[in-house]
Amino acid sequence: MRIGNDIFEASYWLRKGEVVAIPTETVYGLAANIFNEKAVEKIYHLKNRPKNNPLIVHLKSEKELFKYAINIPVKAKILANAFWPGPLTLVLEKSGLIPNHITSGKETVALRVPAKKILLELLNELDFPLAAPSANPSNRTSATSTHHINNYFNDKPLHYVLEGGECEKGLESTIIGFERGEPIIYRLGALSKELVEKVVGKVKVLNEPTNLILAPGMFSKHYAPKTSMQNINNWEEFCEKNQDKKIAFLTAGIISETIPNNLTIFNLSEQNDLDEVARKLYNTLFEIDNLNFDEIIFKYFPESQLGSTINDRLTRASNK
Repeated sequence: MRIGNDIFEASYWLRKGEVVAIPTETVYGLAANIFNEKAVEKIYHLKNRPKNNPLIVHLKSEKELFKYAINIPVKAKILANAFWPGPLTLVLEKSGLIPNHITSGKETVALRVPAKKILLELLNELDFPLAAPSANPSNRTSATSTHHINNYFNDKPLHYVLEGGECEKGLESTIIGFERGEPIIYRLGALSKELVEKVVGKVKVLNEPTNLILAPGMFSKHYAPKTSMQNINNWEEFCEKNQDKKIAFLTAGIISETIPNNLTIFNLSEQNDLDEVARKLYNTLFEIDNLNFDEIIFKYFPESQLGSTINDRLTRASNK
């Protein structure tokens, strides 16, 4: 596996029908030419991804929306104009150019224009969009750095990793579909519900963990570390009852209580900054996985702004 920032080498391998790991502002992805079915098949194989889980198509510009989607609702156009390039994915009726192997046979396609500069440069070198789910084995914690990708895929046939540094957002894109022209959030993400509602008014959230897959990222267990996780309201009592366990505690803010010997604090933001929590969450889970803890415990964050997305990821990561 080669890691570098050469967009011409990345484009070479993509044109050859290979998979390339790419950076976005949200998380890293495993990318392939959407029109090359064998290349897309390699993504599913690398990730061990279920075939009923569709892929997000990454476009070079908003103009391509009208090439790959049809019957586009007015509010979809408003959202694209407001948030592209950026961490927004729109699920729309697909045009005839979108192959079935991208959409798991569905009549809709998930489209996004990413904001990462080096990725946009790569997309502009290509004459095809990129299918790119997150660069991690299926259901595992998403990769937010090339270090994570190397750990996951260093013995796999991944030819090139395009280096883009650590991801600025650290959480996946927000996915929005439409019913009778009205937007519905299928997956909470790095773009908060509140910001979406400032642009298009009240938005419904269809985000309960489910195995009914309308869009990528909707499985009930997802984004999970190897280490078992659970929500604990009284961490002091939990530590007292589990003194034989080595416990990691995900938290934010200042902790004034005495820390038990069997507990290690992983503070995602001493200032309780939810942007910082989001940016550090996956990297911290990855770090904990490599330190041989018996259990990860956490408390939920306030259900507003990015707190809702962070809570969603914690819930999916801890589902059995």
